[in-house]
Amino acid sequence: MGEDSEQGPTWLVEQRYRAVLEVLDGSPVSEVAVRYGVSRQTIYTWKSRYDAGGLEGLREKSRRPRSSPTRVPAAVEALVCEMRRANPRWGARRIAFEVARTSPAAAPSRATVHRILERNGLIRQQKQQHRRKYRRWQRETPMHLWQLDLVGGVYLADGRECKMLTGIDDHSRFIVVSTVLAVPSGRAVADGFVRAMRTYGVPAEVLTDNGKQFTGRFTKPRPAEVLFERVCRENGVTAKLIKPYSPTTTGKIERWHQTLRRELLDVSGPFADLPTAQAAVDAWVHTYNTARPHQALDMASPASRFRPNQPPEPTIVTAETPVEEPSIEAEPAAPVTMLIPTSAPPMEFETVVAASGLVGVLPRVQRVRLGKEHAGRRAQVWADEQTVHIVIDGQLVRSVASCLDAANLHELAMRGAVRAGPPPAAPAAGRLGRLEPGTVIEVDRKVDLSGVASLGKTEVTVGYELAGQRVTLRLDGHLMHVVHDGVLAKTLPSPIDADQRSGLRGARVSSGQLPAPAAGAVHVERKVPADGVIMVARQRLRVGRTYAGEIVTVHVEDTYFRITLNGADLALHPRKNQHPVTRFRAKIHAPKL
Repeated sequence: MGEDSEQGPTWLVEQRYRAVLEVLDGSPVSEVAVRYGVSRQTIYTWKSRYDAGGLEGLREKSRRPRSSPTRVPAAVEALVCEMRRANPRWGARRIAFEVARTSPAAAPSRATVHRILERNGLIRQQKQQHRRKYRRWQRETPMHLWQLDLVGGVYLADGRECKMLTGIDDHSRFIVVSTVLAVPSGRAVADGFVRAMRTYGVPAEVLTDNGKQFTGRFTKPRPAEVLFERVCRENGVTAKLIKPYSPTTTGKIERWHQTLRRELLDVSGPFADLPTAQAAVDAWVHTYNTARPHQALDMASPASRFRPNQPPEPTIVTAETPVEEPSIEAEPAAPVTMLIPTSAPPMEFETVVAASGLVGVLPRVQRVRLGKEHAGRRAQVWADEQTVHIVIDGQLVRSVASCLDAANLHELAMRGAVRAGPPPAAPAAGRLGRLEPGTVIEVDRKVDLSGVASLGKTEVTVGYELAGQRVTLRLDGHLMHVVHDGVLAKTLPSPIDADQRSGLRGARVSSGQLPAPAAGAVHVERKVPADGVIMVARQRLRVGRTYAGEIVTVHVEDTYFRITLNGADLALHPRKNQHPVTRFRAKIHAPKL
């Protein structure tokens, strides 16, 4: 046996040579093929190669193609290897993305980059670990949910270890909070959270762990509200907590902590002081948000997916002189810069009426009741410091006096409201002070089961026929018009004076005309008893025993009662009094058993 060569082992050449010699000596080709375990065509091929080149023709030839037009250029392969050596933590997907950014024309695929790294020995083979499967989730829009947490590992030159308040937007992976804290107290955490909201706006929800800086639910001996929870409550932010011992719920911010440690904290080492550490973190976070591709976002940067809410527009006021205190002599202080909200323009936004029929303009400040019949419908809210108008499907549903101030309107802007256009109706009367003579005021009230509605401390009898219904009471001069379903139901004397009307709950200035009264008479139903006599408005009306058990319709006019059955007139009785009708439906008693 000879040694192996580049063209193949020597024994293989000898085996082929013996087969060719047997054929040349006269042995049948089929028998030689069976003895050597190959096909007849292979024997013929060996013989032709031996005839052409002798023993050298029997050696194994290279199967490499003469040309490889799709092979990655050497320059691109060198660039891939250089990127891997310079950034050992970059995988094939990240390197393919960076190469495409550098040389778009020769961008290889992720699989090609992986083969290049494997061919050049830049991949460390490791045993595959079957990772635990988690249920992934993500909010649909930015500013819907922020994940907040505290992380340590920020060391200073004097030996101190500081912590960071970190926050990430759940949808875009945009870092909204990265504040280095000397002492991670509850006030420091709340201040960092407030600064982030001043920069990017108010999120709808925040998700944190059960740390004592974020919640007082587990405070001993009894639960208490911490400062962070109070900030969330006053800004209308829903504070959510993860289950104990479930860090994977806030996996996005935990994974970012790992990246922060590997790429910044472990490399930079101790910082000179706290401002130096904050500056380094801010610079790295800016690169992370704007330039660094994120694999969970299909290699897009977090800044390309993040859309902050409209920030507040405070006015900067500089106090040149301190407040004078006659009892204390002090040197003039340096100018102090502070932010104070000024009178804000009207704002408008869209919301959904809750199942209870309430619309939260700013839930902790003002809610407006529309009724359960509007539950689930989209409402347009127009609000300023005087009036709140609510419009549904282009129709004005409610106008009430506003409980908002300039700071509340700024907060609405932070929550996504936009500058409003002209008001859809006249302002509420509660903010107008003394009304001009002849001003018509409207209020919405629900009539109780006794037919009574309240106007302040005064109770007004509207009528049993409107019991349980919502009506509009229109106060015009010395009259009060009752409007139901867009129809004038009745007119009564006004129970309150004109100077008291602007203080009524929900009072607004009427901008429309008085609707027309309902056409026709009032209709009531009665079941004829065995004696043939029915009662309507305290008056006995004889129908006749012939119709006992039938349900008849009584048309109540101003001067007579007209009784009909299935459209046919049965009787006509004069009306002897003006007592109101209190029962409109026939009483159907269950049969006695």
